[in-house]
Amino acid sequence: MSGATSTSARYKDTFDGSQRGVHTADAVHGVRGGHMKIRDIRAVGLRGATPESGWTNEVGPDDCLHTLIAVTTDEGVTGLGSVFSSDTLVEAALAELRPLCLGESALEPERVTEKLHQTTFWLGRGGSITHTISGIDIALWDILGKVTGQPVGRLLGGRYRTRVQPYASVLMEEPERLAEHLGQLKEQGFRAFKIGWGPFGRRDSKLDEAIVRAARTAVGPDALLMVDAGGSDAFWKPGLKWAIRTAEMLESYDVAWFEEPLGPDDPDSYVALRQATTVPIAAGEVLTRRQSFVPWLTAGALDVVQPDATKVGGLSESRRIGLFAQELGVRLIPHGWNTAIGLAADLQLASALADTTLVEYKTGSAYIDEIVAGRWQLDADGMLPIPDTPGLGIELDWDAVARYTGGRRLLDG
Repeated sequence: MSGATSTSARYKDTFDGSQRGVHTADAVHGVRGGHMKIRDIRAVGLRGATPESGWTNEVGPDDCLHTLIAVTTDEGVTGLGSVFSSDTLVEAALAELRPLCLGESALEPERVTEKLHQTTFWLGRGGSITHTISGIDIALWDILGKVTGQPVGRLLGGRYRTRVQPYASVLMEEPERLAEHLGQLKEQGFRAFKIGWGPFGRRDSKLDEAIVRAARTAVGPDALLMVDAGGSDAFWKPGLKWAIRTAEMLESYDVAWFEEPLGPDDPDSYVALRQATTVPIAAGEVLTRRQSFVPWLTAGALDVVQPDATKVGGLSESRRIGLFAQELGVRLIPHGWNTAIGLAADLQLASALADTTLVEYKTGSAYIDEIVAGRWQLDADGMLPIPDTPGLGIELDWDAVARYTGGRRLLDG
């Protein structure tokens, strides 16, 4: 990963040694006794190609929804993270978080980010503070992987898989245009698809079914198809009765899950919906902190839980949510409408959780497709390989990054 270009030559021995079988703990101990410290944290927002969100209050290309994070150490190692929030909010949060991080261990992501959660409760539990902690956490895992010479997924607990199925995530359109779009994605090799937001649930039930029918016809009977109503949208009006009727319709189209059919603050209605339908129910992208997921999971509100690593608190929180969900028979499939760094984090998470067999791929986003060096490549089975190189396992195209940061630099040099 090009974020590691400042890594001193002596870390090459650490990487090589680890890959020859040196234990991770030995590799960490070799870094000044395991005392590598956080030296700085920087952030730059992405603008110029922000994709449509589908929200009622729609965003434009120059609106900033995603901010990249770089954590640098006193030993010259850099880790990268991503935050689902504007750079103005992230910079404000960093004014509080940076002093808590500087001088801290760069090799203990879970402990350090738990310290940040515990010592910033008075600024609000969730929101911009938690979103920003997410980016720091991802970057610290990236650093730990680079120092130990291991992919982050192995450090999160082990690699259950070396590749995972991405689902192409698109906004709903009028049926004909949607069908054409999905057909193009199918030709690109995708075998799983999610259609979301747009007019669904916002006009009438006939259009809702026409959209789903067109999508199923376009992707074929064997493809996975998910439907996302976008119930976290502003002033979402459809309620439980609409959700039950719509779920009955979706049963006829073999939908893999029905996402956010209700508002994000109504777990009781989710429980009632889940009891009324055979279609799996999914939600969780707007929740932050693992504690917020507990009542949803223990109540039996979800079949699929969808934390976003760039919002929820990073990979540390996502892993803990996934393991708790697994004990209750709920699958974690990460929400991933973000950046190449967010996708790389999701791939590592998917390798480390036994039931995480899908990742979201936001199609048509320059922040996913263009800022990464090279291209994400689907294999012949429509799967994405999970990098096994140290850290998150990707390199960024820094010239491309500069196009979307207004020339602001995330790294020195």
